[in-house]
Amino acid sequence: MDIIIEIATTMVAQMQKPTLAFLLGGMMLAALGSKLEVPDPVYKFIVILLLLKVGLGAGISIREADFVSLMVPAIGAAVIGITIVLLGSQTLARWRGVSPMDGMATAGLFGAVSASTLAAGMAMLDSEGIFYEGFIGALYPFMDIAALVTAIVLARMSATRKTVSATGGGAATITVGGGGSANFNSDLVKGILVDTLRSPAISALLLGIMIGLFARPESVYESFYEPLFRGLLSILMLIMGMEAWSRLSELRKVAHAYVLYGITAPIIHGLLGFGVGLAAHHLTGFSAGGVVLLSIMAASSSDISGPPTMRGALPDANPSAYVGSSTGLGTPVAILSIPLFIALADQFIGF
Repeated sequence: MDIIIEIATTMVAQMQKPTLAFLLGGMMLAALGSKLEVPDPVYKFIVILLLLKVGLGAGISIREADFVSLMVPAIGAAVIGITIVLLGSQTLARWRGVSPMDGMATAGLFGAVSASTLAAGMAMLDSEGIFYEGFIGALYPFMDIAALVTAIVLARMSATRKTVSATGGGAATITVGGGGSANFNSDLVKGILVDTLRSPAISALLLGIMIGLFARPESVYESFYEPLFRGLLSILMLIMGMEAWSRLSELRKVAHAYVLYGITAPIIHGLLGFGVGLAAHHLTGFSAGGVVLLSIMAASSSDISGPPTMRGALPDANPSAYVGSSTGLGTPVAILSIPLFIALADQFIGF
């Protein structure tokens, strides 16, 4: 009982932090019908700056990181992304009334990573003075790409099996991107990887990592990116709150299964990430703060790189299903669950 009370107390205290306050404030404004809008170019600019900041910090830290200490959580991040998609393929994608294509697209977004949620987690740990490895941002593409590729390949394989069955057999070929046929074993996966790596979010993150790793960007990082981080994040949380509330209406168009999945999946996935992070902690000394951020990445659902990737790779999937459940429910639930993972790490590891 004492543990439950301590966890609840920690969660209530974290709810008062600026990051969550701006998220809830945005949801409240949207619920009250406010006409406040942030131009889309401003939103994209903020996201790019935040991702560059995360990437630069990760690249700078990788230079000094031990290879094993980095690769164990990196492999764990990829395993988490794949596992989340596989769980979705056996639950949501099989739910009566849910299209397998829509279910897999949704699972792919929930297996991928939300840059805003990761940034929110970092800001909350920084405000508490909780240490975490600087290379955490480098784990983003491991989980993100693994989840998106797995979801798209499984969705296309399922669609192809149905097509082959309907036509009575024949060779299975699939269109990648805008045209052309692809072989499952090589061209399909290669096309998905290229499209994912070229997405704005992953491109900005990888650019930041490369510059941080091979150049010496410490001066611009400390004088420009670091001071702007929390202010820009608060605006991003406000935007996310307003968008999350507006997306809730889209869920009325799809099966109630998405509502249940959007509410429960972030917690289940976050606990999966916590378990993997705890194993990495015992194997390599992965910090408690690192375990929290890995849990947050697992709990999050992609709101930047994932939707355009799914639109391009799975055009038959319904955006109201996978974007509505991801942005409308998954993102706010994941952000609001951050205090839970902080409290769990404090109980099982200690800060």
